[in-house]
Amino acid sequence: MEFRFLGRSGLKVSAVSYGNWVTHGSQVEAEQAGRCVRAALDAGITTFDTADTYANTKAEVILGEALAGERRESLEIFTKVYFPTGPGGPNDTGLSRKHIHESINGSLKRLKTDYVDLYQAHRYDHFTPLEETMEAFADVVRQGKALYIGVSEWTAEQLRAGHALARELRFPFVSNQPQYNALHRVIEAEVVPTSYELGISQVVFSPIAQGVLTGKYLPGQPPPEGSRATDEASGAGFIKRLVDNDELLTRVQKLAPLAEAEGLTMAQLAIAWVLNNENVATAITGGSRPEQVTANAEAAGRKLSAETLRGIDEALGDAVVTDPALTARSAPTKRLT
Repeated sequence: MEFRFLGRSGLKVSAVSYGNWVTHGSQVEAEQAGRCVRAALDAGITTFDTADTYANTKAEVILGEALAGERRESLEIFTKVYFPTGPGGPNDTGLSRKHIHESINGSLKRLKTDYVDLYQAHRYDHFTPLEETMEAFADVVRQGKALYIGVSEWTAEQLRAGHALARELRFPFVSNQPQYNALHRVIEAEVVPTSYELGISQVVFSPIAQGVLTGKYLPGQPPPEGSRATDEASGAGFIKRLVDNDELLTRVQKLAPLAEAEGLTMAQLAIAWVLNNENVATAITGGSRPEQVTANAEAAGRKLSAETLRGIDEALGDAVVTDPALTARSAPTKRLT
């Protein structure tokens, strides 16, 4: 396994990490989830990403149980706060001081740990003053409940403002978690250059585009039975626009010979492509079966040739999304008060 520094910090994370966004608590039962976590550990993965909102807190519970008994110092556990949890009351969401403090306490109980290595703002909160959010994160760090702070899907402007407050409040703001893969490159124009400047790494999700870059979705054919595209609980709606696009799927099939030439599966090629970006500290991979987890981990440390990188660009062509405006995934609306 390859290890990389997280931002301008001394924390090292495994270049391939394991996340349980649409698996634990929804697609995969606890026993199978435990086998997947064991496969990740056996493959050298030490970094695990989750969020309180995944399966409405169940994913954290399952990950905590799966990691129980492991040496805590040998793990990097990440979780997030922002989206609704619990019954969905008026303060069960967002980045207010109240929600952050209640959420970190709940996450620690579910994960069976005294602290998380990285606590992340799951989106930008347009309703709460940024100063309130960052002051609450500073408290969480000073209380020893989180070692580092990160965010997810923040724009370059938002990263810059948050980083300035973190410096003022003297706590480590080290990462951003965006969607990033060979088809979705919206962070490259603005977020990545700003992050380099500020000492922030990318902790990327969806490196294989929810399975689309594995090549298993074929143009003109229905999605394979049991795949994510056939299961609403596993995020079918999230990738519908991709699997319904035959032109895009045809372009993806052109990646097969490139992967073969590199001695990789198409999924491994996609993960290796993401890790080719030096601002990426880790690529979060999932997997509903242990063998998937093991195979994904094998992409760590694989360097793609310049010829292969050019071939990927040529194969995907104008199917690649690059508009920086798509970085922001939570849109502001009018405050009620």
